Amino acid sequence: MIIVTRMDATIAMIDRIREHVEACGVRTYAVDQGHPGRVVIGCLGQSDGLCASAVRDLPGVEHLTEWRTPYRLASRAMARNGGCTVVRIGDGERAAAGGPELLVIAGPCAVEGRQMLRETAHAVRRAGAGALRGGAFKPRTSPYAFRGLEREALLLLAECRRDTGLPVVTEVLDPRQVEAVAEHADVLQVGARNMQNYPLLCEVGRVRRPVLLKRGMAATLTELLLAAEYVMTSGNPDVILCERGIRTFETDTRNTLDVAAIPVLRRETHLPVIVDPSHAAGRADLVTPLACAAVAAGADGFIVEVHPRPEAAWSDGEQSLSPHQFAELMTVVAPFAAAAGRRLSGSPDGAVREGQAA
Repeated sequence: MIIVTRMDATIAMIDRIREHVEACGVRTYAVDQGHPGRVVIGCLGQSDGLCASAVRDLPGVEHLTEWRTPYRLASRAMARNGGCTVVRIGDGERAAAGGPELLVIAGPCAVEGRQMLRETAHAVRRAGAGALRGGAFKPRTSPYAFRGLEREALLLLAECRRDTGLPVVTEVLDPRQVEAVAEHADVLQVGARNMQNYPLLCEVGRVRRPVLLKRGMAATLTELLLAAEYVMTSGNPDVILCERGIRTFETDTRNTLDVAAIPVLRRETHLPVIVDPSHAAGRADLVTPLACAAVAAGADGFIVEVHPRPEAAWSDGEQSLSPHQFAELMTVVAPFAAAAGRRLSGSPDGAVREGQAA
């Protein structure tokens, strides 16, 4: 059930409505729709004991409606001020997802050491990236593959944040790692393999760090939004959705980028949506065109893998861009951003600025 209050409903009336509903064993979540007194109250949980007519008769209630979707907090109905959620990253104003500027996250698939990470971080910052990615804990298909420097990598990422000012995005694999990763990272990434790891989703929902949630390789969009719901119902509203390609019969690309998912998600949810063209393509030569397609389709940004020497990368070198290629990507994507009514934030160094495409 969704309760829509009257525009002249007072705070006392709204509190009374919520108290009545919660006395029936149902959680409530209220959002301001941007009009004076206009508040939408979402009822969460089993509402069998809640009498609709009794709620309808409460002072301040305008009308009731039923949930249209199985996800609640992630639905458009619960958008604050009727718009899109903007998720801010880090302590500064440099990076945010869902606002007028595209969020660009770039960095190596895995942290391999201090020098390569510093080199990459400074390069992507000069080119205009708003955040640094780097894997500390790596989920690998083979147990014999490099699986990350773990806690050492977290310290190196934090060190690069201090040096460059770039907020850090890194993946967490296990609920037991969440506290340590949250101590050093600005955004906790939940990868495709863990999209339905519900204990992990609940745990990242309990920390005050934005969560970058990737779509599973065989997951529907409803399943992705329900995974986001786990994070949000655990107390964390700052979720960024990521379309990273789904597994199909196609063999010329690592995955198939579902471009249509972007406008569908923009219609269904108020959460920001970014794209990972690196994992979708599995090939460096396809990353730029896929990033452009995603921006044109309405994505709020993208996350790409960048390595100073892709041919020597310890993981995913074939889909990693060199710093020069990443700088070219930022130049090529600028007119697509402008056509979509967005802009690239640019770096303090002035490497990429609004209007560069002109």
